[in-house]
Amino acid sequence: MGIYLNPGAKKLQKALNSEIYIDKSGIIGYLNRVVDTEQCFVCVSRPRRFGKSMAANLISAYYDRTVDAKYLFQNMKIASEPEFTRYAGQYDVIKLNMQEFLSNSHDMGEMLALIKKSLLWDLLEAYPEFRYFDSENLSRTLMDIYRNTQRQVVIIIDEWDCVFREEKNHKQEQEAYLDFLRDLLKDKEYVALTYMTGILPIKKYGTHSALNMFSEFSMLDQGALAEYTGFSEDEVKGLCQRYDMDFVQAKEWYDGYYLEECGDIYSPRSVVQSMLMHKFNNYWNQTETFEALRLYIDMNFDGLRDAILTVMAGGRVEIDSRSFSNDMTTFHSADDVLTLLVHLGYLGYDFPNKEIFIPNKEIMDEFVTATTRSEWDEVLRSIKKSKELLQATLDGNETIVARGIAAAHLETSHIQYNDENALSYTVSLAYYAARECYQMIRELPTGKGFADVVFVPKARYANKPAIVVELKWNEEVDTAIEQIKRNNYPQVLKEWGSRNIILVGITYDKKSREHHCKIEKM
Repeated sequence: MGIYLNPGAKKLQKALNSEIYIDKSGIIGYLNRVVDTEQCFVCVSRPRRFGKSMAANLISAYYDRTVDAKYLFQNMKIASEPEFTRYAGQYDVIKLNMQEFLSNSHDMGEMLALIKKSLLWDLLEAYPEFRYFDSENLSRTLMDIYRNTQRQVVIIIDEWDCVFREEKNHKQEQEAYLDFLRDLLKDKEYVALTYMTGILPIKKYGTHSALNMFSEFSMLDQGALAEYTGFSEDEVKGLCQRYDMDFVQAKEWYDGYYLEECGDIYSPRSVVQSMLMHKFNNYWNQTETFEALRLYIDMNFDGLRDAILTVMAGGRVEIDSRSFSNDMTTFHSADDVLTLLVHLGYLGYDFPNKEIFIPNKEIMDEFVTATTRSEWDEVLRSIKKSKELLQATLDGNETIVARGIAAAHLETSHIQYNDENALSYTVSLAYYAARECYQMIRELPTGKGFADVVFVPKARYANKPAIVVELKWNEEVDTAIEQIKRNNYPQVLKEWGSRNIILVGITYDKKSREHHCKIEKM
């Protein structure tokens, strides 16, 4: 067993020894299907705290010929796969964490030399008996070993993209790194499988990539690997039962990364921390500062500010992710910045509709922190006034509510009013404080139409009244209240268990630029 060659199962065993371990070994079933095929190059990108290194340790232990994988994995999901025993413990495994080499080097030349020297040290120690054409040439040495043993190599690269995250402005060093990976991996008989993982997808240069042989699975589209991206809803329900935690709150805090192939995906580290601490809280900021988000949302691109305000108000924004260069410096539009935020985990992505959104309360907290400590005065003022607006609504004070919505409109003037939909974004942000006690639903279906914004009390605040907000643009305020009653919204909410309901009609007159409000209690 070496340091980088056949590193054993110690890191996986450490995970198995932990109080919480969710079995994601099914990912190996997919990898077994692509071993030694044209699809044997797999790159998986996910945000921090989404189990990338744990997956790398799992895969390494399974293929490592020095590990009794049949025993170690016998109680895991992969053991039920028909190809389980065929590939278990059958390969030399090379496992690299590129962050380790980058941190111990002053430049790219030194980093690549350190990687080569470290691997050659392990390889020549494991196979001292062979004759080598050039024992200082890494790829040739790997080929010589393969010729003698007829045993292929599984190569696992963790933090593969650290060069692009930390050496952001050094294009030559980035290209040298990509060339090294290409020369090590591409068209090499000794490669049975390559599994790379990081935060960013593979870097594009011009119209081609040096690593164009890879199949990529990213937060834009996890494809066949979707169910291994984070915790599933059933897995989180099981943990909530085990730790006597409220599943509804877990969903509110950590859900939202919906993937088409498997449904709801939860942020793994945050779920684990909340269970172990027995407290729902923001655990995202323990590994990432708000500065990381603020840097990007403060960029000066047309439409970026509008998009951020829209998603903070609970809306969605369509983006085109195709021009994103898969790095952290090359931005040509707001869409490129927003695409990066998807990869970093700050935004969810609806693949069929190509829309972004803020996935959960934990991430919303990050946006609030980033915007209130930056040049986002409109957000800060709206949030500060939102408690007053909510109380005025509960008190039935139409004048203060109309004034509060007007102020929020002024603060969010980047969002142009042209219909009820645009007005609803302003209202959603203005009522930010309500999210603590209420579930906010935009366009609640009632059977006869849609209520624009509905606030349904959360279970632990069941004594509070439900609030139905009907928005009208260039219409009389009485029309909004009449539509609430006509479309049967109160009855729907009563069926949901709400005994007290507040009806709020809000209109905006384009000509006078005035907001009007009418409130009725039922």
